[in-house]
Amino acid sequence: MIETYLENKKDEMIELLELLVNTDSGTYNKDGVDAVGEILEKKFEEIGMDVKVHPEHKLGNHLEIKASSDSEPKIIIIAHMDTVFPKGEAGKRPFKIIGDKAFGPGVNDEKASHVQVLYALKALKAAGSDAYKNVHIIFNSDEEIGSPTSKPLIKQAAEDKLYSLVVECSRPNGGIVTERKGVGLFTLDVKGKSAHAGVEPKRGRSAIEEISHKILKLQELNDYDEGISVNVGLVQGGTSTNTVPPAAKAKIDVRFEEEHQAAEIVRKITEIAQEEHVSGTSTKLKGDINRPPMQKTNGTEQLINVIQEAAAELDISIREVKSGGGSDASFTAIEGIPTVDGIGPMGEFSHDEKDEYTDLKTFPQFTALLAKTIEKLSV
Repeated sequence: MIETYLENKKDEMIELLELLVNTDSGTYNKDGVDAVGEILEKKFEEIGMDVKVHPEHKLGNHLEIKASSDSEPKIIIIAHMDTVFPKGEAGKRPFKIIGDKAFGPGVNDEKASHVQVLYALKALKAAGSDAYKNVHIIFNSDEEIGSPTSKPLIKQAAEDKLYSLVVECSRPNGGIVTERKGVGLFTLDVKGKSAHAGVEPKRGRSAIEEISHKILKLQELNDYDEGISVNVGLVQGGTSTNTVPPAAKAKIDVRFEEEHQAAEIVRKITEIAQEEHVSGTSTKLKGDINRPPMQKTNGTEQLINVIQEAAAELDISIREVKSGGGSDASFTAIEGIPTVDGIGPMGEFSHDEKDEYTDLKTFPQFTALLAKTIEKLSV
């Protein structure tokens, strides 16, 4: 039985989780991300899977895994190897267990998922099921910054797939994600003219004054009732307190629920960027919509039903949740592939420097859930 196999492998699973968590893999730490990739490459090859490494120059390499190079699986599974934490974080707060919870940088987002995918396949093979041959796995290196280099790989792997399972963590009480907002990232770069603030301020053109007008207008674009949020989250500018600031920059995060909202948001942001409030300043707008929304479809509903059937066999209660966060699930959902996210191990507080955890008590159960879901989708 799959669940018995995984319960017996729990200590082994935790041992691998510890190794992964104690390997720093922040997005811009190529050596660290590649170290995680090498661990996973070895583990999947040990169980007979074909692993193809897709090299990247600046960011970490991506892994593409199938039962064999010429197989044609119908399920894509997506997980990311990068975290949001800086180099050295694992040394400062290494993997630890308190009660039934595992803590450490990236434990929940999403190194426990790496272990889950591996052991789901091991459990299927141990049970004599050929369903493990029906998966096409992508471990990418840049999800935390919008998947700029892995998006084409994901889209290519998703061609002809019938289902997409994205193993971001499941929420407490069995929450799996069936809808996500779209995401846009933009930068305003304003140039003015410097001058001595005391001697000849009139010669100056304040970039900070100009960008302040724009920031207020950007914040007015928020429409929470319609699922739209526009957040100016980072602002930089100026050189000294006694100098009229010659430059200023703002970084903007945009979220939206409906695909049709994207074009209108981009239009409004562009108009704000083009408006001039302080004569003699200039503004450049960079950025785009990097993830479409993940919207629920009839196909998604059918996929959820299969997952719930598998969950019932394991005495797991599953509920649907919406998320304002972005993930690679959007890339398969927009292609019309029934997609469910958050089917990874249960945990909370991703990105938190202290409280992020994975629930070890349910670790084998949710690994069994993934295995049984793959099996049911392969009939």
